[in-house]
Amino acid sequence: MRLLLHICCGPCALYPLRTLKSEGVEVTGFFYNHNIHPYQEYQRRLEGVRQMASATGTEVVYRDEYALEEFLSAVAKEPAGRCHYCYFSRLEATAAMAAELGFEAFSSTLLYSRYQNHDHIVAAARRAAEKHGVRFHHQDFRPGWQEGIRLSKEMGLYRQQYCGCIYSEKERYHPAARGL
Repeated sequence: MRLLLHICCGPCALYPLRTLKSEGVEVTGFFYNHNIHPYQEYQRRLEGVRQMASATGTEVVYRDEYALEEFLSAVAKEPAGRCHYCYFSRLEATAAMAAELGFEAFSSTLLYSRYQNHDHIVAAARRAAEKHGVRFHHQDFRPGWQEGIRLSKEMGLYRQQYCGCIYSEKERYHPAARGL
């Protein structure tokens, strides 16, 4: 199977890539994360994916777009629902790219994180798959959480401290948002 794998960051890609490749899947990565804030963080994650791709010999398609205004206009009225937008916008772009490039299926490294809402990711991916006529490959990569962390540390990859958007940055660093 030829699969386009949405990659949110270098560390989160390691275990899914290893697993999929060991199962005989031909994997190409896809970096599209228009919501990451601030721009310096976006650049760190983009460079981390480039470093990971080089180290693992993974081909990656880059949609290098920093679209803070687009993200904010989509979620500002209801910040609590931002993850739904975030999941769907990135998975919809992945499904569209998979269809355009002739991949059999697509998936995402978002399915690796213990901190993401797995069910919402799967629902968004299925909607995107239906919209673009390409199969969504659902695989739960969370059992490899510690292995991915170990690998990313061994490789010296940049490891971010929050999900990525301006709201998650606030939740991570602002004392009031953390209940302090």
